[in-house]
Amino acid sequence: MKGIYTLANDAVYDQLIAFVNSVNMNIGENMSICIIPYNDKMDKIKEAIKDRPNVSIFNDLEALEEWDRFCFKCWAAHPKDKASRWSRPRWYKTHNSRELVAFDGEFEEFVFFDADTLVMKPLDDVFEKLEQYDLVFDDWEHTKKDLSTQLDIAQISQDQCIPKSEIYPLLHCDSFFSSKKGIFSYKSLGFLSSELINNKKISWVKDHSWWSASALFCCMTLLANYRQFNFTQSEISQERTGNCADADPFVNLNNVLYNKEGLKPIHRIHYMNYSISQFRNLCNGIHEDVRYKDIFLHYRFLRNPEQNPSMLRRKNIWELFNEKKHRLENKVRRTLM
Repeated sequence: MKGIYTLANDAVYDQLIAFVNSVNMNIGENMSICIIPYNDKMDKIKEAIKDRPNVSIFNDLEALEEWDRFCFKCWAAHPKDKASRWSRPRWYKTHNSRELVAFDGEFEEFVFFDADTLVMKPLDDVFEKLEQYDLVFDDWEHTKKDLSTQLDIAQISQDQCIPKSEIYPLLHCDSFFSSKKGIFSYKSLGFLSSELINNKKISWVKDHSWWSASALFCCMTLLANYRQFNFTQSEISQERTGNCADADPFVNLNNVLYNKEGLKPIHRIHYMNYSISQFRNLCNGIHEDVRYKDIFLHYRFLRNPEQNPSMLRRKNIWELFNEKKHRLENKVRRTLM
């Protein structure tokens, strides 16, 4: 059985609805979607999917708890754990790595998408790659220079006795990946726990990426040494495309985006680096500097286009003040955790 996973809660309700609508439109309503709960705030989502028979919520509590426990132990073993409380990232002690429960889910083969994503085409080519590989990615993490990588490449090279040039092609993000059930499992984390926690290889993660779900996942795949394929490293140029809303140029053809260079079909557009509040504001008719916001709003209100804001107004002074106040309150709250 094949399917799609995403990670969400009520906070990203608008993004999730847009994501599900994009799957149903550009893949089909016969594609199963399983939502991994980011936390227990899921009431709005549960209500919204009642009339969506292809959408369900991941309900294996043991898998959720065991993966949480593993990830929390990994981050507690990182040197950054002893640093100043004021340096804690916004995802500190959150369940941002729960995507890993996909390996213990119902689908024998799956694709995971971040919820702040819109799907632009079917996944046949992705599942075909799983006939030859264990993990399939589509991102440009491997092109980052030393200063920008989430992992300490020199340290990995020294610890694993492999040249740096062989490590870079294996770097990847976690916003989109495809794999098979059981490649990893909470029931067999002994080796990874030993390497990451006991042997301190969690320190491969640079300080600025402490608590980064993608950094932890990348450490896991480097240690496990599975067969990987990344579309952005394909020998076929048609398969190498952009995917980031804030960086890559796309062309809109009937509300489906294509890579501007060569009009190549893309798997998805990822609205990374934009906040939840920005999408909430867009849905409420408030302007935000989000690239391709018209595409997002199209899919968000696909079922009820009459609710799609016809105009977006600028924020007033009070709204701007409240946003800054909210960010400061969240930073203070993290220091008390």
